[in-house]
Amino acid sequence: MKIPPVKGTRDFYPPDMAIRNFIVDGWKKVSMRNGFEEYDGPIFEYLKMYQIKSGDEIVEQLFSLTDRGGRELALRPEITPTLARMVNQQINALPKPIKWFSVPRLLRAERPQKGRLREFFQWNIDIIGEDNPRADAEVIFTTIDYLRKVGLTPQDIKIKISSRKLLAAALRAFGIDADDLESLYVLLDKKPKMPPNKFEVLLKDKVGDKKIVNKILDFMAVDDVLDIPKINNFLEDDSEELNEVFVSLDQMKVEDYCVFDASIVRGLAYYTGVVFEVHDVAGELRAIGGGGRYDNLLRDFGGPAISATGMGMGDCVLEILLREKGLLEEKLPATKLDYFVACAANLSTHYDMNLVSKIRQKGFSAAFSYKTDVVRKYEEGDLSKQLKEAAALNARNCIIVGYDKPLVLTKLIIRDMATGDQERVDEDDFLSRLDNE
Repeated sequence: MKIPPVKGTRDFYPPDMAIRNFIVDGWKKVSMRNGFEEYDGPIFEYLKMYQIKSGDEIVEQLFSLTDRGGRELALRPEITPTLARMVNQQINALPKPIKWFSVPRLLRAERPQKGRLREFFQWNIDIIGEDNPRADAEVIFTTIDYLRKVGLTPQDIKIKISSRKLLAAALRAFGIDADDLESLYVLLDKKPKMPPNKFEVLLKDKVGDKKIVNKILDFMAVDDVLDIPKINNFLEDDSEELNEVFVSLDQMKVEDYCVFDASIVRGLAYYTGVVFEVHDVAGELRAIGGGGRYDNLLRDFGGPAISATGMGMGDCVLEILLREKGLLEEKLPATKLDYFVACAANLSTHYDMNLVSKIRQKGFSAAFSYKTDVVRKYEEGDLSKQLKEAAALNARNCIIVGYDKPLVLTKLIIRDMATGDQERVDEDDFLSRLDNE
């Protein structure tokens, strides 16, 4: 009986693994060149970790279990709560600001669909202990730094930026009670995902007052943060922080990627300030990534009140976009073998294996044919078959041994597989040359 993979998971065959490594390695390189240090945590945590401040949406997407000791655990659907727990454990010993990144494997018990799987990899970057808007700008800049590195332009993607703090101030100014804000955020977060008429009906059902509904709609339609005070003069102070983020991004020369979009809310409950999402310009895919400021999360996990801002980006939607833009094939490095050792005659010893071992010890990749051995006789055409095998492995060079008559094992022929050029060298000279490459 053939057993298929679990729905919503992926098998990574070598070509798929090459894509995964390309994405993950890129995330890591960009993180480190922007000053972030790598961390990781356990694949499962106590269930209550995710019930503290992640909101109902994330809790409903958990793979949970009870261990032999009766403890309720959950496989991690995100890593930010783990980050908060880890920082709280060593809060006094860690130098501030804390700039960490991670690329965890995450699991969510949800319905698989395009760009959304039950198991995926996610890039997380966070800055903890710095409340200056420049920290928010750096998180956004680092996100853009990776996206443009892989070839995505402002014509391909936009970073839509808003502020939960500004939105809260606006809603309170419009007459919404503070106790009703969290439930209203959930609805506002769904605005881009539904037809305008349907959203307006749901908003009216939620708010009740038509005048307030119109004020909310007018606010969410603003496309320049500088125009916010025109909606309500009381919001000028609340928009200053967000404006500073845009000024910083302009100074970092990534302003072409960034737009103000008041409809960006972010569904998770712990966001407190600047929020943003990465979207494809065509609008055909779900958000590629997103994040924002979460100044209360560490306190909610029993730590001090300390500022924090961060971003998360999954590999699934990103891979779809890169593939659609034709940016994967041209970016993936071709797998190449440095040397393939071929036998041109019967060998009384496993000389090819011995030579391959020496080459590998020098730090180069090398392989030999499993079809040549000391038992069977060398047959006409065997060398040709081995050269085809070397070509199939994308070898740069083929080393031919046993070519000289009479047989001299230490004499090697090095063939450049791209040009066909050959040279005859002694084994010792060849190995010495490898030391200098």
